[in-house]
Amino acid sequence: MGNTDAAILEKSAAHADRTLVQEWLTRFDAALQGSNPAALSALFNADSHWRDMYAFTWTLTPCQGPDAIAALLLDKQPATKARGFTIAQDRTPPRRVTRTGLDLIEAFFQFETAIGRGCGVLRLLAKEPAAQPKAFQLMTSLHELKGFEEKVGKRRRTGEAYSRNFGGINWKEQRAATQTYTDREPTVLVVGGGQAGLSLAARLTHMEVDTLVIDRLPRVGDCWRTRYHSLALHNPTDYNHLPYMPFPPNWPVYLSKDMVADWFESYAWAQEINFWTSTELASGHYDEKSGRWTAVVRNSVTGEQRTLHPKHLVFANGLVGFPHIPDLPGMKAFKGKVMHTTAFTNGAQWRGKKALVLGTGTSAHDVAQELHSYGAHTTLIQRGPTMVLSIDPSAKLTYGVYQDVPLDDGDLLAMTNTLPVLTRTLQLITKRMVENDRKMIDGLVARGFKWHDGDDHTGHNMMIRKRYGGYYLDAGCADLIIKGDIGLLQYEDIERFNESGALLKDGSVVPADLIVLATGFVSQEVLVGKLLGEDTAKKVGTVWGLGPDGEMNNMWKRTAQEGLWFVGGSFANCRIFSRYVALQIKAVEEGLLAKRLQ
Repeated sequence: MGNTDAAILEKSAAHADRTLVQEWLTRFDAALQGSNPAALSALFNADSHWRDMYAFTWTLTPCQGPDAIAALLLDKQPATKARGFTIAQDRTPPRRVTRTGLDLIEAFFQFETAIGRGCGVLRLLAKEPAAQPKAFQLMTSLHELKGFEEKVGKRRRTGEAYSRNFGGINWKEQRAATQTYTDREPTVLVVGGGQAGLSLAARLTHMEVDTLVIDRLPRVGDCWRTRYHSLALHNPTDYNHLPYMPFPPNWPVYLSKDMVADWFESYAWAQEINFWTSTELASGHYDEKSGRWTAVVRNSVTGEQRTLHPKHLVFANGLVGFPHIPDLPGMKAFKGKVMHTTAFTNGAQWRGKKALVLGTGTSAHDVAQELHSYGAHTTLIQRGPTMVLSIDPSAKLTYGVYQDVPLDDGDLLAMTNTLPVLTRTLQLITKRMVENDRKMIDGLVARGFKWHDGDDHTGHNMMIRKRYGGYYLDAGCADLIIKGDIGLLQYEDIERFNESGALLKDGSVVPADLIVLATGFVSQEVLVGKLLGEDTAKKVGTVWGLGPDGEMNNMWKRTAQEGLWFVGGSFANCRIFSRYVALQIKAVEEGLLAKRLQ
C-alpha cells in the first residue's frame, strides 16, 4: 500500500469516527430533551463514568453506571436546560487513543446551558458495534457565563476611561488609585499571592469582579524568591503556564525559583491585579445577615491594621498551614542550629559542617543535596516509606494526555477521570515508572532506603491527592544516597536527640552542627481555626485529601461556610480550577447560582 492509499484510508477512518461521535451526541441531546431515561442509559457502557464540573450540578460531581448517570442527568436537566451537544469547533478532532488500557474514540464537544456555554470530553469504546457505540467516559464542564464572558481577546476593555484622557488621569494613576480601596470594599479577598492566588485573581479581574490579593511577604513573587537557593520546578514548563500569559517559549524546561518569582511580579502587573504586599490576614468573621466578612488585615512590617468587608474570602496560601515543628525527644538539648526547611536558604555557611535532614520528601532531598554540594557532611533521616522516581522519563508520564494536543485540550482531558478510572490509570502509569527506575530503586533499597509506590500501587500522583507528600522527583540526590555520599539513617534507630546530635539505640551518636526539619506543615484546617475561629474550622472540615465521593475535600468549590473558598495545588491545578472558582463567584454575584439551585 502506498503513502497516498494509507492517507486516504486514514482520512476515511477519521471521518467515520467523527460521524460516530456526532451521532452519539445527537442521540444524547435528544434523550435529554425528551427526558428519556432508557434512551440515555442505553448510550453508556455497563462500566461507565461521568464527571460533571459545574455544568449540571454546579459542583464537582462523579457518577458511575448507566442508570445512575441517566438519573442524575435528568434530575439536573430541568434547571440546567443543556442542549446543542456537538463536536467542538477549533479543538482537537475525534481520534483513536488508548486510555486506562482500553481502545477508545476520544472527542471534544461543546454545548449550551440556560446560563452558560460548556465543553467536555467523550470517550467511546472502540470495540463496540459501529451502529451504536457506548460511552466509557463523559465529562461535562461549564466554560463561560452568557453575558458575563471574560474581558479578553475580542471582548477586551476599550480603555476609554484613561486612553487619550487629556486633562484627566492616565492608566498608571488610575491603577494606583484603584489599589488603595479607599472608596469601596473588595468583592473578593484572596489570601496568598502564589500561583493559586494570581491565577484566580486574574480570572476574576477579567470577569469584572473586584478582587484584592494580599501576601505577607514584601514583594510579589517572594513566595518563590525567598526559598532555598537551588530550588527549581520539577515538572516541565510546557504544563505550568498561568492563565492568559504563557511562559516565554525560550525559557528552559525546568524553571528556577527566581525566574518563577520575577514572572509572578510581571504577571500581577500585566493582568492588572490589585495586590497588597507585606499584608497578612489577622482574623476574620462572617456576618450571615450582611453576607460579608469582617476581615482584619495587618501590615507585616509596621503592624498597622485595617478592616475590610469582602463578600468572599479565598485561602490561596498553599494547601497547608504554617510549618510543623514536631516535639522530638531531646531536641531542646541540641547545641547546634535547628531550622525548618522554610527557613533554609543555602548551604554555603555549612561547608565542612555536619548536617542531619529529618525527612525524605522532595524538600528534604533538595536541602540535603544543596548542603552536600557546599561540602557539608549530610545525612538524611527517614521517618517513613517514600516513593522516589526519576523526573525524566517517569514523572513525565503524568502528562501523557497533553501529548499532541493544545494545552487547553490537555487541561480538559486531565479533568475527565473519576476516582475509579484514575486509580486504574495511575496503577498502569506507576507500573511503567517502576520499570523505568528499577536500577535506581534497587540501589536505594540496597542502602536501606524504605521505598514504596503508594496505596494500591497508585504512585506519587495519588499521594499528592491524599496527603500532598511522601514522594521525591529525583534531581540527583538518589545517586548520592546510593553512592554513600549522602548518609541515610532510619528514625526508628534513634533513641533521642542530645546536645551533639542523634543518639542511636545502640549507644552511638551521629554528630551534627545543623538539623533541618523537613517535617511538612500543619493542616489547612488548623490555620482556618486560628484565623476564623474553631467553629468555622469545624463547620468546613477537612481541606484537601480525598472525600467520600473521590473528589478533593473543600477544594475549588463552595464550602459549608458561605463565602469561604480554598484554592491551591500545582500550576496546572491553579490554571484549570481558577476558571471554575471564578465562574462560581461571578454566578453568585450576578444571582445566577441561587437560581440554578432552586
